[in-house]
Amino acid sequence: MRYRVRHSTRYSYPTSVDLACHVLRLQPRQLAHQKVLQTRVTADPPAVRLSDGVDHFGNRVSWMFHDFPHRHFLVTLDAEIEVGAPPPPEARATPPWEQVADACRRSALAWQEAEFVFPSARAPADAAVGAYVAISFPPRRTILDGLTDLLARIRRDFKFQPGVTTLNTSVGRVLEQRAGVCQDFSHLMIAGLRGLGLPARYVSGYIRTRPPPGIAPRRGVDQSHAWVGCWLGPEHGWIDLDPTNNLIVGDEHVVLAWGRDFGDVSPVRGVILGGGRHGIKVSVDLQPA
Repeated sequence: MRYRVRHSTRYSYPTSVDLACHVLRLQPRQLAHQKVLQTRVTADPPAVRLSDGVDHFGNRVSWMFHDFPHRHFLVTLDAEIEVGAPPPPEARATPPWEQVADACRRSALAWQEAEFVFPSARAPADAAVGAYVAISFPPRRTILDGLTDLLARIRRDFKFQPGVTTLNTSVGRVLEQRAGVCQDFSHLMIAGLRGLGLPARYVSGYIRTRPPPGIAPRRGVDQSHAWVGCWLGPEHGWIDLDPTNNLIVGDEHVVLAWGRDFGDVSPVRGVILGGGRHGIKVSVDLQPA
């Protein structure tokens, strides 16, 4: 499937910003199943200095600087991407979840995966969240069986409700109120999986704005989306799962970046001098090319 994506973020400031430095993670990743055909990031006002690189997780990063007064900042991604995700393995062909956790602990070949076992700022160790997730992983259950059961439970038990959480809402609070958005469900799932010793990472990107005919509308469209990557062991590698929509990720999603949690992959963040309390407006459109 080939897509065109436009992602615009506009900041408005009540007073002048005199100096700004922005870190952008807006360029999709080049992957075995995802081919970036073209990409362009533009800014208004234009940056006086722009540099590109790659972060610790392999995400593409741009650093953008402004050293003159401005009252707004608009940054836009335009890209064309071809996505062809391979089918997932049969659940019964994947190993028991305990075997995956043990391989992560003991195998010298899993040192990169082991980085995603430890708690992080937005996916911390939480006993209640761990107990909730552990219900899907009784002894000797295959890991993909457990993951698909967990996806279904999150979709059933939690209400997709924008506005009831913020970037600082804890996973424990999300569990208590049983409501939130894609970011909250992803952090909750990641925190619980790590509590079992399973490598799990936070994936940011986009989901198709309008699904194919006959498919129910997806949650989390028209904005940045988030889901979870989980390691199935050395034979099967990583698989992506969307707890907001109860999906094993296929060709409806475009991967932007991944990390330990949202803090590693924020599309736009930075430091400004002046400006006061800013307003922000974000729009995302992902359509078949």
